[in-house]
Amino acid sequence: MRTITTTTGVDIALDGDLLAIIETLFHEVTAKRQFDRSYEDIMAEIRHLIEQMTADELRDYLAESLFHNTVRFENDRLASYVEKLASKSKGKALR
Repeated sequence: MRTITTTTGVDIALDGDLLAIIETLFHEVTAKRQFDRSYEDIMAEIRHLIEQMTADELRDYLAESLFHNTVRFENDRLASYVEKLASKSKGKALR
C-alpha cells in the first residue's frame, strides 16, 4: 500500500480512510503544538500531503471528503431542527 508523509515524517497509508488523514493532521499540527497553530499551518500541511497524491488518489479523497462533509452538514441541520422542536416544546410546557 502506498503512503504519503507529513512534514514531521509520519507516514499515512493511502487506503481511502479520510479520517486517518484528519486524525494525523490533528495530531501532527494541532496536538503537538498544544493547539497553538493557525489556518496557514493546517493548510500548509494539507498542501504538502496533496502534492504527494496522484490525480486518482485526489479524486478518491475529494469524493470521500464531500461525502463526509455532506453527512456532517445533514447531522448539523438535523440537530438544529431537533433543538428548535425541543425549545418549542419547553415553551408550551411552561404555559
